[in-house]
Amino acid sequence: QIYAHISGIDLVRNQDGQYYVLEDNLRTPSGVSYMIESRHISEQLLKHQLESSRILPVNTYPQMLKESLIECSQKEDPSIVVLTPGRYNSAYYEHTFLAREMGVPLVHGYDLYVENNKVFMRTVLGPHPVDVIYRRLDDDFLDPLVMNPSSILGVPGLMAAYRSGNVMIANAPGTGVGDDKSIYPYVGKMIEFYLGEKPILHNVPTWICREKDDLSYVLSHLDELVVKETQGSGGYGMLIGPKATKDEINEYKKRIVADPAGFIAQPTLALSTCPTCVEEGVAPRHIDLRPFVLSSPDKVRLSAGGLTRVALRKGSLVVNSSQGGGVKDTWVMQPSIAE
Repeated sequence: QIYAHISGIDLVRNQDGQYYVLEDNLRTPSGVSYMIESRHISEQLLKHQLESSRILPVNTYPQMLKESLIECSQKEDPSIVVLTPGRYNSAYYEHTFLAREMGVPLVHGYDLYVENNKVFMRTVLGPHPVDVIYRRLDDDFLDPLVMNPSSILGVPGLMAAYRSGNVMIANAPGTGVGDDKSIYPYVGKMIEFYLGEKPILHNVPTWICREKDDLSYVLSHLDELVVKETQGSGGYGMLIGPKATKDEINEYKKRIVADPAGFIAQPTLALSTCPTCVEEGVAPRHIDLRPFVLSSPDKVRLSAGGLTRVALRKGSLVVNSSQGGGVKDTWVMQPSIAE
């Protein structure tokens, strides 16, 4: 059974030339619409270069996603909806984009209801059964009867329908544990244990602050490390030691000492750079790459490209769009006949 139907894996390349997995995004990975829209811009500005370079398309992703969800449902023609928290969500554009491109309804929690452990959508023609929910809101808000009782974004009774096997939720509730940065250091060992093989891509070396020896090392090397909150996201709540002032380091040190289990630390990587158009002209800026992986019982599909995020501020290592980062189109070339 598939639980993480859509994955967004953040990759970086260090100065040693090796690729590393920086983060796993399994709850509600976002950014695929920016991948597609940045390609549309390239098609307008660099049409000849795209055609002559035999670049693989990325606009097939929505159809790939729909095909993967259908396979996961194990139904010939399932009823699929995209569940959004609404227009005030920062990724709402992507929710509407994917629903439109897949040709499925975009719904809010109030558009759905549960009866006899089955999910229905309210329509002008009456109730319509729902088989697959591609949810774009966090676990806490899915069902006020089980999770956050004050949530008005979810569907009362949804978890009962899910446990009864009457609806598929992508990604499954609980997959967000894979996003937890305190789980991240153990992914390599999980791969070895469950698959009996070594991971091809390695994680960034990580100190776990809840471990006594790791905590001692981190506290004495804060000016050299990147420290992250285990529950943090979006580039918020981080300390980048080499860029921080002494006062910032001291304040962050107090936070770590107060709650060691809430933090991990990693070496400050020299992320690869890419020529980028900025105000002063073309200059190198740090980047990472988020390919999107779709998993079903039949096959694993991979986007022919990915979301390349770029830190637009000079010297910055923070590529998140919420922190002023930008996006670059990523080209994957078709292999030649000789290859």
